[in-house]
Amino acid sequence: MLRRDVLRVLSAAAAAPVLPQEVTFLLRQAQPPAGYGLRTLTLHQNAVVVAMIDLVIPATDTPGAKAARVNEFMDVILTDWATADERERFLAGLDDVDTQANALFGKNFLDASVVQQTALLQALDDSVDWAQALPREPVDSSRRSFDQLRGEFFCSFKLMTIHGYYTSEIGQTQELKREIIPGVFHGCAPVASEKKA
Repeated sequence: MLRRDVLRVLSAAAAAPVLPQEVTFLLRQAQPPAGYGLRTLTLHQNAVVVAMIDLVIPATDTPGAKAARVNEFMDVILTDWATADERERFLAGLDDVDTQANALFGKNFLDASVVQQTALLQALDDSVDWAQALPREPVDSSRRSFDQLRGEFFCSFKLMTIHGYYTSEIGQTQELKREIIPGVFHGCAPVASEKKA
């Protein structure tokens, strides 16, 4: 899963309504604080999530999903935002990744090579009908929920990875080059030599 695959999903989402500013703000609140401890994912499940998110949004010239701690974002969403059914369905899908890896490669996902892991994730990605999976209705920003948890596992996983990354400080400042607090006044800041009149 290369960054261009993420961009393909995001460009497909362009047909859907853009997330309102309130929803983006709400998702930013789901970003875990420093020193966060897992509350829903087991250590093994967390390790599988870390390996998967690192393949979906790897580090390039900017840090990837692993550095943005998207695994902890997922744990927050699963713990605080998901219903019991959504959580159970997501965790069953996550555990099924090991089942599929064992069926295909004779080993758990974490024990498979990066090439095998990538092939499995590509097969999961190819099985998603992205035209049907992306939301068509405006997101209800008054509810504290993550609507993408209602879909098929890998669709939920990939959308959660994208949302977690692009609402993180790393995603906002280093990937998208946005200021977290735009319009801040930098008084008495030195002027770079190329900007002097």
